[in-house]
Amino acid sequence: MKKLITMFLVSAMVISTMAGCGQKEESKVENSTKETADPEEVKEEVTEEAAEVVADEVTIKVAAIETAYGVEMWQKVSDAFTARTGIKVELTTDKSLEDVIGAQMKEGEYPDVIHLATGRPAALTETLIKENGLEEISDVLEMTVPGEDTIVKDKIAGGFTDSSLTNPYKDGKTYMAPMFYSPCGLFYNSALLAEKGWTVPATWDEMWELGEKAKAEGIALFAYPTAGYFDAFFYALLYEAGGAEFFQNATTYTEGIWDSPEATQTFDIIEKLASYTEKSVPSNANNENYLKNQQLILDNKALFMPNGTWVIGEMLDAPREEGFAWGFTALPAIAEGKDAYSYTWFEQIWIPAAAQNKDAAKQFVAYMYSDEAAKIFSESGAIQPIVGFADQLDGDNKLFYSIYDNGAKAALGSFASTDPVEGVNFADTVFGTVNSLVSGDKTRQEWVEAIKKDSDLLRAALK
Repeated sequence: MKKLITMFLVSAMVISTMAGCGQKEESKVENSTKETADPEEVKEEVTEEAAEVVADEVTIKVAAIETAYGVEMWQKVSDAFTARTGIKVELTTDKSLEDVIGAQMKEGEYPDVIHLATGRPAALTETLIKENGLEEISDVLEMTVPGEDTIVKDKIAGGFTDSSLTNPYKDGKTYMAPMFYSPCGLFYNSALLAEKGWTVPATWDEMWELGEKAKAEGIALFAYPTAGYFDAFFYALLYEAGGAEFFQNATTYTEGIWDSPEATQTFDIIEKLASYTEKSVPSNANNENYLKNQQLILDNKALFMPNGTWVIGEMLDAPREEGFAWGFTALPAIAEGKDAYSYTWFEQIWIPAAAQNKDAAKQFVAYMYSDEAAKIFSESGAIQPIVGFADQLDGDNKLFYSIYDNGAKAALGSFASTDPVEGVNFADTVFGTVNSLVSGDKTRQEWVEAIKKDSDLLRAALK
């Protein structure tokens, strides 16, 4: 009964606020009357009363993948959200989040909010996408950020809610919200290049020339952490080869696309790059030993590697050559005068369709774009795609996040979602096979034929 009365009072105050400026209303509350309060005071009272009711009734379950950014920031943000809204948060974080929540989800127990990006080996997010297991959150973009006067869509940087990474079904609706973003490109030791008198290649032809110079001094041109890191690399290269239209056709499995001149040029570059890759890389290209491949750059045993800004934190305490200094560049252009691209990787946060507390969950997602949350995240190195936020950065982050101010274009998007196709893992077919190209276990023709075969199967299963 007490809760019913409280809810009635909240509704009454809202109605009185809407009655119009300068008007007075009388309402009987506990046998007394009073003038309508100042609208701002009423708004504050309504917020406090509503928060009390919500706090009594709702605890949302938030599950977040533990990455190099750590877990402390998630607890801080959850606590700040509770203080701001009154909604309690039960937080779960783990490096193998899929293992922790996967079994529970099979039993019908779903978190209300999940921070778990696409592109991970377990492919839990992709599975939910294919099974239509994500809640539409287009309405979140129109919500006011908790604690602020701005709506969510006006806080998110342009382009971040316009790709298949947030709108996987091409229906104009948003199902995932962008989280921490990182420009992806080629990392290198700028001190080494300065010492040798070498310049960062502006075109792929210049890259091959540098590869020969490095080889003569016993240095490999290229290394990569795991073959999975070729996703951002491959997407940026598709943009370079044929622009946005070609990228769209390639990532939606258009018939004959892999026989096009643009695709041939893409395959040519990766095949040649494989021949310039440090030969020890495939044996360490796994979740247990990938740091050894990243160490090659710090030890001056390889010049370039594809990665994201998180690599700085991962290698923070690793030994390195004297004078080492991180350098960062977009992929070389296909030819002089052509555009160079840097893929922007961003993580995603989403609400399962089977979540129990969707309204409160949407409040949590909206809060992710508050200045308050962004500041907490940034203290751990996690940067939100919030308009103007990069202006506050300095040091290495200023270098990385200013790449698009230095002439590079942003590549966004990924392969389109499809209904499940038995025996097909397209990411493994396209990216994972790079290990075999480097080791010589597979030929370029075998790789391309496998891509074409799986692409045909996925085209028929497009959502």
